Amino acid sequence: MSTLRTRMRSPWWALFAICWAQSVVLLDTTAVNVAVPEITSGLDANLTQVLWVINAYLLSFAVLLVTGGRLGDLYGARKVFLTGLLIFTLASAVCGLAETPGEAIAARVLQGIGGALLTPQAMVIINQMFPVERRGAALGVWGSFAGIVAAAGPTFGGFLVASLGWRWIFWINLPIGAVGAVLMLLCVARVTGDKRPRLDMAGAALLTVAMFLLVYALLEGESKNWGTVWGPVTVPVLIAAGLLVLALFAFVERRRQEREPLVPFAVLRNRNFTVMATVVGVLPCGLGGMMLLTPMYLQEVQHLSAFRAGLLVAVAPLVSVFIAPYSGRLTDRFGGKYVMVTGLLFFAGGIALLAALIRADSGQAALLPGLLCVGVGMGVAFAPAAVVAFRDIDPAMAGAASGLFNTTRLCGSLLGSAAVGALLQVQLARQDTTTAIRLTYLLPVALMLLGAAVTLAVRGATPDAPGPAESAAGAAPARSGRS
Repeated sequence: MSTLRTRMRSPWWALFAICWAQSVVLLDTTAVNVAVPEITSGLDANLTQVLWVINAYLLSFAVLLVTGGRLGDLYGARKVFLTGLLIFTLASAVCGLAETPGEAIAARVLQGIGGALLTPQAMVIINQMFPVERRGAALGVWGSFAGIVAAAGPTFGGFLVASLGWRWIFWINLPIGAVGAVLMLLCVARVTGDKRPRLDMAGAALLTVAMFLLVYALLEGESKNWGTVWGPVTVPVLIAAGLLVLALFAFVERRRQEREPLVPFAVLRNRNFTVMATVVGVLPCGLGGMMLLTPMYLQEVQHLSAFRAGLLVAVAPLVSVFIAPYSGRLTDRFGGKYVMVTGLLFFAGGIALLAALIRADSGQAALLPGLLCVGVGMGVAFAPAAVVAFRDIDPAMAGAASGLFNTTRLCGSLLGSAAVGALLQVQLARQDTTTAIRLTYLLPVALMLLGAAVTLAVRGATPDAPGPAESAAGAAPARSGRS
């Protein structure tokens, strides 16, 4: 048994464990949307309630990502990952047992808390387990696995709903989560934490309030027509209040930099991290825009069913699955700067092709060149961002950095969806559906090109001269202590 456990402690086994365990979050995120009609009837819910079954998860997930990442720094990434996995899995069971919309919404909030604890630790553990010369390949494999789950989620979710009922969208997480916990315990070594656990409670509270106000405003903005939410409170007021609290958080954190702050400013002063955190905020804008506009064109103009439209759009993430590992190896060999730029240009080119090729009388095959190009861009752009961002990050701050990194990604997705949705509404009021979609595609194209230009500001991101995070990560698997 000890020999088997020793063999399973290789970095690649650890990577498999992380991918498997994190799949509960990825699968749940992509599969729940297809169950909306069944959840509505099963819980006797109205449209607002069922939308909050989705949004409650996103809200709690977004507001706690940075805090979850920092907890990993203080208590150990593996321990916090396992805690998040346990909370997420148990909340999934409760969600599947829900009899009222309120119960489902409460369980989804707990799922979001579990996801926020779990998600930032994955990147930290990969950085700990893999030396710099193999980290890009590892992140590429991780990206491929995420692509497989994202592509399969809606189809698999539809199968579960059709054959077993909507509750199995959540109950399927129980066996996946249980196996994931066992794999994490067997395959991921404990890593020493050098600090006495102490969380910046004031910073965590302020950041949670700020993120709640901002994310809530983005989630509710479109449905409220960016106007009144309740009484005198409007969406712009919520955004302004969120920004004000965020500024107060920055002021408080500035005074705590010598006393274990929630967000160490050394992370933000790292040029490569800040540049890549900005760029990964742009990536989901492009992806979200494509995933909104393309199915809409296929269903509204080409009159395909939601299932067939989903299968066609899934071409892009499926292509990325095969590209991502090679992107990681190129990043290991040449550094991530120009690999990232190449991926963003492919991404922009693919969306531009979609805009150029769709017509009211186009066949379904007209979209394939654009979708293939988008898939290549997705696969190429994933691995370099994380490798470049975390190259020089102190391991003691890696959890906080990962929380920030994932927060910018999620906020970029929310902002992108809101911006694309708003532009589409304006265009639909002036143009026919096909022309409106074609013109709206130009926004994600512009954002991808902006991301490529920003990436050129990266410096020193070559495979030579490892930084402090790399040196420590190479030695991390050999240490043991607090998990």
